[in-house]
Amino acid sequence: MDNSKLSLIELKQIKIGNYLIGDKNSIFVIAEAGINHNGSFKLAKKMIDSAKMTGADCIKFQTHITDKEMIKSNIKPGNISKKTLWNIIKNSELSEKEEAKIQQYCKKKKILFLSTPFSVEAVDRLEKINVPAYKIGSGELTNFPLLKRIADTKKPVILSSGMSELKEIKESVSFFKKRHIPIILLQTTSIYPSDYKDVNLGVIEKFQKLFNIPIGLSDHSPGIYTALGAVAKGACLIEKHFTLNKNLPGPDQKLSLEPNEFSELVKGCRAVKLALGNSKKIFSKEKPILKFARESVVSLKNISIGEKFSEKNITTKRPATGDIPSRDYYKIIGKLAKRNIPKNVQLSKKDAY
Repeated sequence: MDNSKLSLIELKQIKIGNYLIGDKNSIFVIAEAGINHNGSFKLAKKMIDSAKMTGADCIKFQTHITDKEMIKSNIKPGNISKKTLWNIIKNSELSEKEEAKIQQYCKKKKILFLSTPFSVEAVDRLEKINVPAYKIGSGELTNFPLLKRIADTKKPVILSSGMSELKEIKESVSFFKKRHIPIILLQTTSIYPSDYKDVNLGVIEKFQKLFNIPIGLSDHSPGIYTALGAVAKGACLIEKHFTLNKNLPGPDQKLSLEPNEFSELVKGCRAVKLALGNSKKIFSKEKPILKFARESVVSLKNISIGEKFSEKNITTKRPATGDIPSRDYYKIIGKLAKRNIPKNVQLSKKDAY
């Protein structure tokens, strides 16, 4: 379908690779490898193997060409590392050939490969291997030359929204919408790690109403709790940092989930998603339980023919296999017995007049 003909409703479901992502679809989980491979192709492959075993749908890397995305300086990434940002990024670069091999290895392992570009040149590189979509980091939300290059590819976009105000988010979302680019917006707090009170899961519902597009969460808080809460709030995509070992060197390792934790994240998110139905009815599988869990109207003592039914001679007891369910108890009160009824016997509708 021509992207220019996509309606607002259709844009609430986006296809990336073989996956449909949206409110009505299974939760889409991204294992954010980022730079946790520390520039090691061998470690990156191990991360792919492990991410696949956790049940993640996608493993996402970052495409860094350091001198194209930043000038050399002594700036450090806040309090998460004593090393300069330049050195961290430079030492985490993967070559163009390595990225191509990583994508092929992901295809072999049947896990979707994505990567976040941090420069126009990085987009050019990713276009050579024909990535199916682009993840845009929070820091690039207002980098319009980069956004334009990505929009020119006509591919779907996953956009993080950390470190931003609503006005900026509106501008960036509008930028892609005007160009008919399918977009998923992620609520994000760019604090590493984020305190729970700063995650603001309520923004998910706010974004849904405001933008009418799929909304997810890029989570930097400890553990898996907020991710599960995000799914309950309607998130259709969860992105979480992933590592093989939190003790490996690197600024993102300690806030990342190890494989056993990530497996629980995936299982938990899918369980919560399945539990989000809103119909209230008696399920067919509940009916056998209903029979023994509910009650029928029962004689409390011996009742003589013609005796009036009252709270002194009838009650309700399990199981609900009798002719008169407990909900009709008060309909029987005041009626007369048509026969002699022994104590502790389920009443029949024919027993009263």
